Amino acid sequence: MSESLSSRETSFLINEESTERRKEFEQNLRKSGLELEIEDKRDSEDGRTYFVKIHAPWEVLATYAEVLGIKMPIKESDIPRTEHLPFNCMFAPVKLPETVKYPRPEYFTVQFNRRRQELFLIDDKATFFKSSSRNRIVYYILSRCPFGIEDGKIKFGIERLLNSNTYSSAYPLHDGQYWKPSEAPNPVNERHILHKNWARFSYFYKEQPLDLIRDYYGEKIAIYFVFLGFYTEMLFIAALVGLACFIYGLLSMGSNPSSVEICDPNVGGQMIMCPLCDQVCDYWRLNTTCWASKFSHLFDNESTVFFAIFMGIWVTLFLEFWKQRQARLGYEWDLVDFEEEQQQHQLRPEFEAMCKHRKMNAVTKEMEPHMPLFRHIPWYFLSGATVTLWMALVVTSMVAVIVYRLSVFAAFASFMESEASLQEVKRFFTPQLATSLTGSCLNFIVILILNFFYEKISAWITKMELPRTYQEYESSLTLKMFLFQFVNFYSSCFYVAFFKGKFVGYPGKYTYLFNVWRSEECDPGGCLVELTTQLTIIMIGKQIFTNIKEAIYPLVLNWWRRRKARTNSEKLYSRWEQDHDLQCFGQLGLFYEYLETVIQFGFVTLFVASFPLAPLFALINNIVEIRVDAWKLTTQYRRPVAAKAHSIGVWQDILAGMAVLSVATNAFIVAFTSDIIPRLVYYYAYSTNTTQPLSGYVNNSLSIFLTADFPNHTVPLDKRDFTTCRYRDYRNPPGDENKYLHNMQFWHVLAAKMTFIIIMEHIVFLVKFLLAWMIPDVPKDVVDRIKREKLMTVRILHDFELNKLKEKLGLNPNEFSKHVMIEENKMQLAKSTI
Repeated sequence: MSESLSSRETSFLINEESTERRKEFEQNLRKSGLELEIEDKRDSEDGRTYFVKIHAPWEVLATYAEVLGIKMPIKESDIPRTEHLPFNCMFAPVKLPETVKYPRPEYFTVQFNRRRQELFLIDDKATFFKSSSRNRIVYYILSRCPFGIEDGKIKFGIERLLNSNTYSSAYPLHDGQYWKPSEAPNPVNERHILHKNWARFSYFYKEQPLDLIRDYYGEKIAIYFVFLGFYTEMLFIAALVGLACFIYGLLSMGSNPSSVEICDPNVGGQMIMCPLCDQVCDYWRLNTTCWASKFSHLFDNESTVFFAIFMGIWVTLFLEFWKQRQARLGYEWDLVDFEEEQQQHQLRPEFEAMCKHRKMNAVTKEMEPHMPLFRHIPWYFLSGATVTLWMALVVTSMVAVIVYRLSVFAAFASFMESEASLQEVKRFFTPQLATSLTGSCLNFIVILILNFFYEKISAWITKMELPRTYQEYESSLTLKMFLFQFVNFYSSCFYVAFFKGKFVGYPGKYTYLFNVWRSEECDPGGCLVELTTQLTIIMIGKQIFTNIKEAIYPLVLNWWRRRKARTNSEKLYSRWEQDHDLQCFGQLGLFYEYLETVIQFGFVTLFVASFPLAPLFALINNIVEIRVDAWKLTTQYRRPVAAKAHSIGVWQDILAGMAVLSVATNAFIVAFTSDIIPRLVYYYAYSTNTTQPLSGYVNNSLSIFLTADFPNHTVPLDKRDFTTCRYRDYRNPPGDENKYLHNMQFWHVLAAKMTFIIIMEHIVFLVKFLLAWMIPDVPKDVVDRIKREKLMTVRILHDFELNKLKEKLGLNPNEFSKHVMIEENKMQLAKSTI
């Protein structure tokens, strides 16, 4: 039984038209050769649902395998399998049993042909076609089967019937219960094998049974898990290097010259800093940020530059090696001559229903529904305006969070100053850190809320655009969702990295947001710590939320559906009813999985200079993600319709674009957000201490302001006897004729920052282009294998046709061979003469 249709008889669904549609549709299915078995509604669990079970006999499978060009085995391959990992003996614990990893031997394959059935290795017709191929064939028939004529046009396809509620659902059946194997003489329960060896969290360290996933779910779903697994493997290298950089920062934290000076009571304790807000905030001593400066050094140290350059190279290697992995998959999974899945180019029922015009198709020479451009334009404008409006809403919410931080900073500062019990806590939990943490958490909550509503709106807008095919629908939705999520998840990180603290002015002449709130300043050690905090909360928070949602949501819904039924025991009702009560994976199920992975890839690459532990957290998340996705597909979702795919599609272009952008963002983070470049400028150009070149850097990086120059509306309410205070900038002192203007060191530092950006980008891009040129998209061994298979299949087909011809002509084998040899010699002689 390859497919199941369910039809629910309720007062608002059942009508004469639906009954006639179902009757004609099922008659046409029988005419196409499918076998149908209808379960009466009285035998269903709810007493009101019919189930139509569909079985495809051998003749139907053979016919449509030829139509779809499905490749089937003709001879076992003589090319040994290649193991992609060196030192395989070291990886024995992560290996799966050979029978699970490779459920079938490797074969030479050609497109199936009924006329040449004896050429193919058909041991058992019941298992010759993989289960994914069988449900593809059945769904292909369902999607093209007519069910009536309306308005002079033939109506066809299960999608239209589902859309009109003629049927409530259509889905392939799982092999059986996932918790127990099948009993002889039944076929092997692949669902149970997948659950036992793949969908269990205790197997988190094991490799994935990719061939079995492909056999059961089809290439499109399998290639997602190949990509996720490959990405996770590559993250392991990045996580190790990032962890090493973090450990270096941890070990050198105590000896960092800047932190030593800030924490020294005779240095940082004597530096009086200007108030961080107007009137309410008081003067403060630099050594109160001692712990913050040490924490900053964890991520803002010499290894930051190395790690930023390393990740620029890593992302190139990742994309290039992924191209090779795809090419290898193309050979192993018979996708070398792949043509795009025909279902993706099939007209959407919604498009057909709304079309009043017809147009000749230049390829098929048939009249088909056509929507004039002027009908699309208003919806395109509405779509563009909606996306722009929501992105503006994201920016507005970010500004609102900034206003929140500006408003509560003074409250935190005043509260912590007045509470004696918080004086010890204040050493490491400063008002700046408290504001940053609460602001980041608030921003994360706003991101999730906006994302929830935008998903609904973008799906509705895309539907109203009336895309012609499913592929056009998915492409349009991908563009909308990625643009919005890019702005939604990354805008606050871009603000902290590139805008916060860059345009604050100086004491006495600060810039104000809406002329009310004074612009945010960075910590004396820079904004990198706050960027790290922001990135950590959003990235890790999103990963935890998504995994919980993916695990809990389908589990709760399935429990509720079973609770509403007559019995909670899965053993007391049929397989088709058990599958019906599961969640539907849907055509966009993989879309959201890819989107989630790509957004995480952005966190790992775009801002990794500020948080070298990002690859480690992404690695941990992906190890869990693989098992969560496997578990929910195997146990909580109906079996999706199998589909073919030879790549990850448009997502590869998006990843390549983000890889290029990441080089620029990390270069700018190191230059403008980190404190490395100012330290280097001081080290080589301004330091006068030959034994300790960075000694005096903190004092050099802080400018002096005369407290008498404070305007009345900014002077702290509590009067102090300080004549000067310090602030982070490179400006002339009060006694200079150009007081408070940028001094020469500011321009030297700025020039050094721009020079670093240009040099780093050129180095990384040069290495990227060299690696892309040196690493072929298709490995040489794969090219050789493809050539070998083509040669062998041509020979086998030639010999087969030759033997058929012998039998047909009834010639003596020796005489026939002599005749063929004479003809070949004549041909060779003719060629040599020419």
